[in-house]
Amino acid sequence: MLFQQLLLDGANRTPDKTALHWVERNRSLTYAEAVEQMERVAGALSALGVGRGDRVGIFAHNGMDYLTAMFGTWRLGAVSALVNLQYADTLDYYVNDSQPKVLIYTGDYLETIDRYRASLPSVEHYVCMDGPQPGAHSLAALLADAPAPPPDRTKEDDIAHLSYTSGTSGNPKGACLSHEPTLRATRCIAERLRLTPADVSLGPTALSSSYQLVANLLPVLSVGATTCVMSKWSAAAGWEAAERLGATSLPANPTVLRDLLEESERRGRAPERLRITVSGGGPVPPELKQAWRDRYSIPLCESYGQSELGGFVGLWAADQPVGDAKLLSCGRPLPDKEVRVLDDAGNEVPAGELGELCLRGGYMAGYWNRPEKTSETLRGGWLHTGDVGFLDADGFVFMRGRLSERLTVLGEHWYPRDIEEILMRHPSVREAAVVGLVDEALGQRPVAYVTVPEPQIHTPDTQALVDFVKNELGRCPSSLSVKVLDSMPMTPTGKISKAQLLERGDQ
Repeated sequence: MLFQQLLLDGANRTPDKTALHWVERNRSLTYAEAVEQMERVAGALSALGVGRGDRVGIFAHNGMDYLTAMFGTWRLGAVSALVNLQYADTLDYYVNDSQPKVLIYTGDYLETIDRYRASLPSVEHYVCMDGPQPGAHSLAALLADAPAPPPDRTKEDDIAHLSYTSGTSGNPKGACLSHEPTLRATRCIAERLRLTPADVSLGPTALSSSYQLVANLLPVLSVGATTCVMSKWSAAAGWEAAERLGATSLPANPTVLRDLLEESERRGRAPERLRITVSGGGPVPPELKQAWRDRYSIPLCESYGQSELGGFVGLWAADQPVGDAKLLSCGRPLPDKEVRVLDDAGNEVPAGELGELCLRGGYMAGYWNRPEKTSETLRGGWLHTGDVGFLDADGFVFMRGRLSERLTVLGEHWYPRDIEEILMRHPSVREAAVVGLVDEALGQRPVAYVTVPEPQIHTPDTQALVDFVKNELGRCPSSLSVKVLDSMPMTPTGKISKAQLLERGDQ
């Protein structure tokens, strides 16, 4: 099955049902209207020379034109290559890596486009979403004059989407996600979340993240439900949008879900129809799961995945209570993937023992133009995640951290998440991130950076926080120190940027 078939099926079954909604402009498309707009975009792109296998770059704010540009690209059998606006200073890297024939952009970033235009040789046409600009077509004008697109020649194993990694270990790589395995994965996600046509999903994070694709867009449309996007998140605007739209599901990162929880507490209730929150993009503090569960009887369904998967390694079921014993788990593997924990020799380890989380089944076709990196990640018949974790006796997935983030202090291994989760249990801590600074005597010196809840009158006693870790964990690196920050540096996908923390050291 193909991504674009989701709109066609919806138009066949429920043509007048809302498929897509853009919060800020209060603009909606029914399934029938979405198909019509997809065809127009496909026709316009085809007239610019885009065909099967070509790449179409999108560099824009979330919105309706963004969504229809994605579907129009897929309708031609072309590949969507999305660049987060927060990567404006490295736009040339992403464009020259994916080599799109057409680059669609948002008008307020003309200065960025002009800065890099001469160094983007693959781009034959620039298309501005906000009207004509120098050196660019107007998207509206192209759509008004769009011819009918050619017949759909897309194949299930065609690449549909370049999902760029966060670049934590070298330059970001484009993971090639094909139609069929990705749709199979997202249908399993829809089933795990118990999505039905009555659901309304509000995705407030960037469409350029693969998390939006597999948590908010494809699974929702696969059941004939409604998916909504926001251009800019704020807790108040997000709460009001969820209330107004009757949102039943809100997939986001932990920071956004904490914002929404705190806004719900200020208002005395959660949005009326909200039945699940879904988290991705980083580990979820256990107390955040507890708060959603205990205060509002709303499960926080933690997911764990990667750009390379087009799906998840594990996902908590919407109708399964989150007991305290499983708070650190991100649920069970989904039925489209086989998950195992392997040691360094490629042998499976017993339940409960740490090793590298690996899987086989549906995942990326490979990294775009990086055969050596592809061979390194897809070896021995498994996709090697580079993450350390374990499966318990009940088959639940527990992820403890990246192999590349593992700390070695005086020859002993430490996983940052073990310390981070304990710190976030302390009432004086809102967020925590542990990194290891190079130290000649220790190997690495662990530093925990924390932020505090708002309002916070007093700066927490950092030695008391170290003692808290020692008491809760039963052990603690003797060299651990704690630093309090006003805010954490964040990646465009909503993760705490440990790379920036390492750059600042402990100052």
